[in-house]
Amino acid sequence: MRVRFDEVSFAYRGRRALRDVTWGFGGGVTGLLGSNGAGKTTLLSLVVTLLRADSGRVHVGDHDLSTGAGRRQARRLLGFVPQRFSLAPEMRVGDTVTYSAWVHGVAERDCPQAAVRALEEVGLIDRRADPVRALSGGQRQRLGLAAALAHDPAVVVLDEPTVGLDPGQRLRLRERVKVIGQRRTVLLASHLLEDIEHLCDRVGVLAGGAVVFDGTVAELSGLIDGAAELEAAPGSRFERAYDALIAKLGET
Repeated sequence: MRVRFDEVSFAYRGRRALRDVTWGFGGGVTGLLGSNGAGKTTLLSLVVTLLRADSGRVHVGDHDLSTGAGRRQARRLLGFVPQRFSLAPEMRVGDTVTYSAWVHGVAERDCPQAAVRALEEVGLIDRRADPVRALSGGQRQRLGLAAALAHDPAVVVLDEPTVGLDPGQRLRLRERVKVIGQRRTVLLASHLLEDIEHLCDRVGVLAGGAVVFDGTVAELSGLIDGAAELEAAPGSRFERAYDALIAKLGET
């Protein structure tokens, strides 16, 4: 399913967060990069209907989010894992996802099976009888993902999903997100370039409230032209490509 922005702008009390954003993405995993204040959270909030654009239009599939009917219909298609979310520590893992399925409109009789499917998708089915408090940080993050998948959304939005996880936990979560992106549209915002490099089919870069790059990870890496000072810089080639883009923007 395709998500698209057509000349979208948004401001907080007169402070422009997004300006005339025209961008779109479809199936697979699309990354969203940008420094603090670039507008990533605002863009995600518009997709998941937490905010409404001041001007322009956002579409999720055929649904226009500038209308009340469009937002209601789109919410059935959306799963969202914010950067910070809370889980009831005493609830069982399976009950947590069952409840999420019900909240998202799944018929009550179908909620337990929906929870099983979602827990299998994130690799937590063997923990469904355990209380949430017994999970590790990485497992809690995967539980949040299962809750977002409980109603089988076509579009999944992830805001910094690997923040605070150790390398092994990040790897396991990335593996799950990669599989989820095989049959869904996934938008993943992250400041960890390693996540984008290993997960994403395409990547968009926000700077100053505008999309300044839209292409493949390889194309972003291609911004490095072999300059000696960049090749000698620390970090991976992808990290240097991103730094080169930001440096180039600073010159314009």
